[in-house]
Amino acid sequence: QVQVVESGGGLVQAGDSLRLSCVVSGRSAFYNYAMGWFREAPGKEREFVAAIHARSIMTKYAGSFEGRATISRENAKNTAYLQMNNLKPEDTAVYYCALGRTNWGFRRYEYEYWGQGTQVTVSS
Repeated sequence: QVQVVESGGGLVQAGDSLRLSCVVSGRSAFYNYAMGWFREAPGKEREFVAAIHARSIMTKYAGSFEGRATISRENAKNTAYLQMNNLKPEDTAVYYCALGRTNWGFRRYEYEYWGQGTQVTVSS
């Protein structure tokens, strides 16, 4: 059974940084699958934040996070990270980590397994 578990969320002030972590268990050959981060704010649809190729050869970010976020992974630890800097109140949302169906993708349907999310709240 594949499990995806996020951590690292919390309450921060505008301008602060956070690093989210995501650990995947129960999936062999983790290094063959893309990892992605998405977020869902109250009353809004879940949206793409960042994605990283299975072997870290490419990344993609939502426009709102260009220059403010870095996605990375450690395949030996079955773990992905999302470093977010200069956080803004509009970044408040539940952040979800997901394991891809293949080695690359950034659309929701390209992700098969999802975590339960970690809350990020940014106060002004």
